[in-house]
Amino acid sequence: MSARELSRVEVLSRVKAGTLSLRSAATLLAVSYRQAKRLARRYRAEGAKGLKHRSAGRASNHARSTAERERALALVREKYSGPVDVRFGPTLAAEHLASEDGVTVHHDTLRRWMWTAGLWSRVRKRAPHRQRRERKAHFGELVQLDGSFHLWYEARAPGGCLMNLVDDATGRTLARLGGEETIWAAAGVLRRWIEAYGVPLALYTDWKNVYVRVPNAEEQVTGAVPLTQFGRMCASLGIQIIAASSPQAKGRVERNHGTHQDRLVKKLRRLGIADATAANAFLETTYLPEHNARFAQAPASTDDFHRRTPSRVTLDRVLQLEETRVLSNDWVIRYDTRCFQVARQSHQAPARSTVLVRENASGAIEIRYRGRLMQWTEIAAPVKPTPAAGRTPLSTAPHRPARPSADHPWRRDTRAIDRERALSRAAQP
Repeated sequence: MSARELSRVEVLSRVKAGTLSLRSAATLLAVSYRQAKRLARRYRAEGAKGLKHRSAGRASNHARSTAERERALALVREKYSGPVDVRFGPTLAAEHLASEDGVTVHHDTLRRWMWTAGLWSRVRKRAPHRQRRERKAHFGELVQLDGSFHLWYEARAPGGCLMNLVDDATGRTLARLGGEETIWAAAGVLRRWIEAYGVPLALYTDWKNVYVRVPNAEEQVTGAVPLTQFGRMCASLGIQIIAASSPQAKGRVERNHGTHQDRLVKKLRRLGIADATAANAFLETTYLPEHNARFAQAPASTDDFHRRTPSRVTLDRVLQLEETRVLSNDWVIRYDTRCFQVARQSHQAPARSTVLVRENASGAIEIRYRGRLMQWTEIAAPVKPTPAAGRTPLSTAPHRPARPSADHPWRRDTRAIDRERALSRAAQP
């Protein structure tokens, strides 16, 4: 029985016992007095069962036949059932039953049938469970790298970017403040880490173009590994770059950002520091040693996975930008909107040959041909020709097509034009 029918039983039992008048019972049941008399008569004759709705348990006059129901469910079991991520929902299954099998049934009806037959349940697709990743066991096994943009100097100077390196096993931190998250900023903080601890095994970064990129059409065909300039530097040092799929994946460095955005900002405020040079000096001498002493922890294993620090010359050579260029017939190379005239160094000219252009962090350029250093001088880039004196330059305004006049044939009814032509021909002798 429903809650409404049970409340009627309670009220009418009081009427039967004589503790409640029938008119008051009609008010409590929100029915008319005549309806209350009918309900009381039925309750006295049949008891609580008499108050149950007469249609309860009976098939609907609009119900589909059992044969139609069994046929539809058989088709669903055969063609549209399966695991949660494979099976068809009632709405989609009803559409395919109508279009492919000629069985027309409303999706709500099919949902009830499938629910009763155990072919449908309200199990929603949920995101896969992410388990917290344990720290790496060895110092230098994985170092997380990320840039944090923030108002580090508050109102004293424009905001900047803190390039942050955090060891996954120990939480040891090394950071540098700069203007942007560029290749040179990443290479600079990585070099300081290498000089302090050695070459790490892997870097954990995000999907910014500074660190990783998607393959181009040629690389997709040849299967070559796409490398950015920073990725090429790391590959030369034997450092693997792992790109995180979400900020939560590199949560160690993200939480580290929050600590710096609170503690470092306040310390810089107390000292009145408002430029990157003074801030980096404070980071190296005071802030980072105190930070690591407070927050760094011992790794699970005492083995250090850092490799030996390369020589300074090797680091200078590796941490450079490299681009291949082709010598023109007049031995000129174009690089970064600049032109370099290469000097002749042998009897055979390497014109139309590929050379390697390298640029270090200070902007110094060197050009090599088959590993041999070449001499060059920078020349002025060619100037675009200007219009001759007295000659009006071509207009740069966008072209606008001419609009037909009001009496143009395009604007007139073709039937009227045909009538005029027929009249003129008829008027001719």
